[in-house]
Amino acid sequence: MFSVYTGMKPIKEVAEMIGLTNLIPCGTKKAKIHFEDIWKRERRGKLVLVTSINPTPFGEGKTTTAIGLSQAMWKIGETSIVTLREPSLGPLFGVKGGGTGGGKAKVEPSDEINMHFTGDFHAIQTAHNLLSSMLNNKIYHGNPMRIDRKRVLWGRVLDISDRSLRDIVVGLGEKGGALLEDFFEITAASEITAIMALSRDYEDMKNRLANILVAFTKNKTPVFARDIKAVGAMAALLKDALLPNLVQTSEGTPAIVHIGPFANIAHGHNSILADELGLRYSDYVITEAGFGADLGAEKFVNIVTRTGNFDVAGAVIVVTAKALKYHGGVKKKHLKEENVEALKSGASNLFRHMEIVKKLNFEPIVAINVFPEDTEKEISTIMDLLDEHNVKFGVSKVFELGGEGGIELAKLVRNVENRTPRFTYRVEDDIREKIEKIATEIYGAAGVDFDAKAKKDLKIIEELNMNNLLICMAKTQYSLSDKPKLKGAPEDFIIEVRRIKISSGAGFVVPILGDISTMPGLPSVPAAENVDLLPDGTVTGLR
Repeated sequence: MFSVYTGMKPIKEVAEMIGLTNLIPCGTKKAKIHFEDIWKRERRGKLVLVTSINPTPFGEGKTTTAIGLSQAMWKIGETSIVTLREPSLGPLFGVKGGGTGGGKAKVEPSDEINMHFTGDFHAIQTAHNLLSSMLNNKIYHGNPMRIDRKRVLWGRVLDISDRSLRDIVVGLGEKGGALLEDFFEITAASEITAIMALSRDYEDMKNRLANILVAFTKNKTPVFARDIKAVGAMAALLKDALLPNLVQTSEGTPAIVHIGPFANIAHGHNSILADELGLRYSDYVITEAGFGADLGAEKFVNIVTRTGNFDVAGAVIVVTAKALKYHGGVKKKHLKEENVEALKSGASNLFRHMEIVKKLNFEPIVAINVFPEDTEKEISTIMDLLDEHNVKFGVSKVFELGGEGGIELAKLVRNVENRTPRFTYRVEDDIREKIEKIATEIYGAAGVDFDAKAKKDLKIIEELNMNNLLICMAKTQYSLSDKPKLKGAPEDFIIEVRRIKISSGAGFVVPILGDISTMPGLPSVPAAENVDLLPDGTVTGLR
């Protein structure tokens, strides 16, 4: 039993606000949406991206801002749908906490969304691990395909942060299956998560699943999921997960929460289908891309808008006094203390993110997300800095006031016009060139250094004739560089590519930069220690 929510509308009433009548109910507060309803209407809305500067380790309220902005659009007479990623249990029980917003700008029922929700993550995790099991089974039963045990690329996934599973050995014991080195990634980093986010229908999904590269044979022939004959069963497991989920905000306005790839180790956006639905059933779609413009916005343009053929009306860049002080050199334990000089110094990070947004051909609008500990002097300093640079901005108090606290921002968003995104690279560029363009033009790097393993991976990609794949950089979210301690707007740095993972089903490769890991670990005091279940079924401690 989950906690009981008051003031929530039946999901049918939320759907009726935007003209949806044919739902697949998941209880009274959640529903799945049929494919045919997505395509019934023509696109009519504007797509607005919410991104941010490089955050502190605690997050800067980007999801809260997106939700509050969507609520505010309704208050100024526009229909709006906010589209968000499904939260992962990794950060929920780790450092960051939940992914449903906060205060009076949340999506509800928040505890259900933060945990099992409609089972989408479970379906993805199961489909991924089914492919792992069937691959291992091929090797165990005589290995007729002569799969090279040392070149198995497809590991396993779990939606919990657990560093002890990063590198493992499976198949131990007399009847333990095929013996080989293996690994776990977090479910949000699974290629299947990306496939679900980018698929338009079941046929598209199955084609992408079939193209997953899982291993090489001993004579260097690639092995795909279709060769393992796993695609049909995987697709069956994923049938319902591909349908977008309709929920509501704190003010009863519609929200689509669907799929959940991370932005630092995946492409950081909810789903093509969620945005398609929003564009056809509302005036404005407020969509979120993870972390800063260097990660979320770049991938949103070069992967998502390319795949979905979307125009974008503008980009809202979330900034906080805390984050600016962090980039100005203030330690985490002192971030609540007033420090105007550090804030001014850290503003270089904000201006660099504005440059990124402009390079992607968006009109930047800054949302100053106000926290209770912020001082008037700090907020007025941010406003003065933006005024000096003729930047459009709005003060956001959606955490405290809900949609009412986002009206200033909503009025700015209402005036933006659709633009065609400007891609950082061409599809026909080779993989090395694509990586270098992102590193230099988006991050501001002086160059790129490819480790020996990365160079070997580049050669394999070329031999497989996969140079047309897109790029999904995996790097730290805390810096424009690949080094988390390099704050502000660094210059003359070199990006280090350790290796390049091929995600041919998703349609991209994943360069692994610096020390980034696709299976996070828990902090010394994980957030899970504060979560509890009360006798009446109320879940407490989620943040």
